[in-house]
Amino acid sequence: MAPQHQIRADYDARTIVVYQAYAPAIADPALSAGRFVAPFSFQRMTWIKPSFAWLMHRSNWGRKSGQERVLAVRITREGWEEALSQAVLTTADPAAVAQAAVHVQWDPERSPRGAALNHYSIQVGIGRHLIRAFTDEWIVSLTDLTPQVRKAASLLQTGHAAKAQRLLPPERAYPLPRALEDALSPGR
Repeated sequence: MAPQHQIRADYDARTIVVYQAYAPAIADPALSAGRFVAPFSFQRMTWIKPSFAWLMHRSNWGRKSGQERVLAVRITREGWEEALSQAVLTTADPAAVAQAAVHVQWDPERSPRGAALNHYSIQVGIGRHLIRAFTDEWIVSLTDLTPQVRKAASLLQTGHAAKAQRLLPPERAYPLPRALEDALSPGR
């Protein structure tokens, strides 16, 4: 049985993929530039999620208003771990959370059909003090997954869950340094 709080992600030796969903007005310029540019807001927190299924639940498979475009954001592992090293759990003391450059919360992981599972998925909020590092230094590439998302959602709706599953990105346990694992695990 998997640990209750474990980061599962698509990653390689140098990068990790996180997912975000945006309106076309934000996604299109970002995809053209290869990084986030205006009208993306550099003045507010942006939430990144390494769990594809969780983002599909959150965005209703890219059908929620303002979340119609699903992007795979490949960032450096160095940037990812830098963000995590500055993170405070959203369940911490409210004053500490208010001052934190990065917020972390754990929400129930989701099945492709949206059912809550018995383990948790990490959501990472990059605060405005680190937004420029995220957009200008950590991002390696942006990929529009919207066509793949629509196809998988259609397959799920028509009873072809196994075919839909093959369209989902592979995710496995991410090897966090022990100090980060301890700092980010609720109840430790």
